Amino acid sequence: MKVLLFSLLALTSAQPGDQDNFDTPTPQRISEKKDSWKPLFDGKTTKGWHSYGRPEAGKAWKADNGILHLDASSKTAGAEGGDLLTDEEYGDFHLKVDWKIAAKGNSGIIFYVKEDPKNYPNTFNTGPEMQVLDNEGHPDAKIHKHRAGDLYDLIPSSKETVKPVGEWNKAEIISKGGKLEFYLNGTKVVSTTLWDEKWNGMIAGSKFASMPGFGTFKSGKIALQDHGDEVWYRNIMIRRL
Repeated sequence: MKVLLFSLLALTSAQPGDQDNFDTPTPQRISEKKDSWKPLFDGKTTKGWHSYGRPEAGKAWKADNGILHLDASSKTAGAEGGDLLTDEEYGDFHLKVDWKIAAKGNSGIIFYVKEDPKNYPNTFNTGPEMQVLDNEGHPDAKIHKHRAGDLYDLIPSSKETVKPVGEWNKAEIISKGGKLEFYLNGTKVVSTTLWDEKWNGMIAGSKFASMPGFGTFKSGKIALQDHGDEVWYRNIMIRRL
């Protein structure tokens, strides 16, 4: 009887937050276990990637010790770079990637890229971009909607959470059913809807207005931009949604 009374008292005295102490498989945890994350970078090679319009990755992209590095200095010695694309295309997806930029550097994470060099000479002719930038040193940072974490030239970050040059930033891009979200260092910084009337209006008022294929594709490749500056990427993971 005393044991039963003790059990009842323990249950009735429990606070709402107490359930966090138990490893209960919440719907989110179940989803994370069921949906498989796929590494896009093996940490040692550029396997699974190639430069835009070419069969292989440009030699300026170096893979070493878990880091994918655009060695801009090697380009002056004749090594080719180019925007680096995934071999595979993705529709709805959740991408995670760490990035670090050099002083005064510029790069970007571009998605839904239609690889068709004849009709679209550049990745940015079709794919929207999460800006990667040294906000303190690059002149692009003076332009509204061109700062780190922005949906480039379309939507500025709601809050700037970028870390200083030389430090790693954790970025996430989630696109599902036309809903797009950017996270930078754990904070949601962009949220919008793709392919609706408002989206088309934003494009019409941007530098992409003269590019008829921009922001229209619902699947495509993911690109790491070669803007001519040193940039590093690591922990590149994706899952299809």
